[in-house]
Amino acid sequence: MERLTQPEEEAMRAFWQLKGGFIKEVLELLPEPRPPYTTLASTVRNLERKGYLQGEKLGNTFRFTPLIAAEEYRKRFMSTFVGDYFRNSYKELVSFFAKDQKISAEELKDIVRMIEKGQEE
Repeated sequence: MERLTQPEEEAMRAFWQLKGGFIKEVLELLPEPRPPYTTLASTVRNLERKGYLQGEKLGNTFRFTPLIAAEEYRKRFMSTFVGDYFRNSYKELVSFFAKDQKISAEELKDIVRMIEKGQEE
């Protein structure tokens, strides 16, 4: 799966939120300052080329549908991120945030409880 640029990710978030839609609808959901319509259209064509979206011609316009679920993208992105920056170690990832005080002891306890609960099922 090819990595997405920031504008591509923003567009995909809008498509996921809409569960598919038209470029004009996505443009309305993007944060200010919004890109020009033609710029977003180019971004959408790149997403289609990369296999993230599928376009369907409706009259004189196209409706685009995500081919990859948001959760699937999130899993793949995090796996790559942890591999690239934390040597494939989720322990190092959590340690990084703990050292930088971005995660509290209570949040760490919650994570441990979630892991333990997952092992019981």
